[in-house]
Amino acid sequence: MNPLTSIKGSIITGLVLAVAISLALTSMAGGELGLNAPLIGRWFHIVAGVMWIGLLYYFNVVQIPGLAAAGSDQGGPGGAGISKYIAPRALLWFRWAAVATWVSGAYYLLFGYGSLDTLHKAFSLQESFRTIGVGAWLGTIMALNVWLVIWPNQKKVLGVVSATDAQKATARKVAMLASRTNFVLSIPMLLCMGAQSHGLPF
Repeated sequence: MNPLTSIKGSIITGLVLAVAISLALTSMAGGELGLNAPLIGRWFHIVAGVMWIGLLYYFNVVQIPGLAAAGSDQGGPGGAGISKYIAPRALLWFRWAAVATWVSGAYYLLFGYGSLDTLHKAFSLQESFRTIGVGAWLGTIMALNVWLVIWPNQKKVLGVVSATDAQKATARKVAMLASRTNFVLSIPMLLCMGAQSHGLPF
């Protein structure tokens, strides 16, 4: 069976390929083969973050404008298929990718830099952890926004919980504005993440 015909098979294939490339590069560099837990944590943080922010960008750049266009297209196919089949699946991956990104980021701050003190320094914006700390705070606000604002309102929109038409309309607007807020916050958050990793002077 071709592993590329399923999401699970594709994820496993990607992980196996990444491990094989990592081992090959380590071997070529003359290093010892073995697992580096902080590096794996950082890698997982990046993969989960790409999933989370990728879906955030999909919602804001593609799905929200697309559903608006579908709604205004008189006699067109409408957006029922997206609302019924695409949005619930995308939101499932979106909210759990937010959790995975936050947890793996905290893990990397704890073990990649060496101690619980590092996590404290980042979140209190101290010393050389100020840039990553701002990024961590932005990511934390965004993750809380996903679970405390976006998802509860999307449950009403998607019919996961019962709501009147008026409540659904309000929930749709609140979820959109919360998602757009995360979209805006993601831009400086990614700046901070890149600046910390690549030594930019702020």
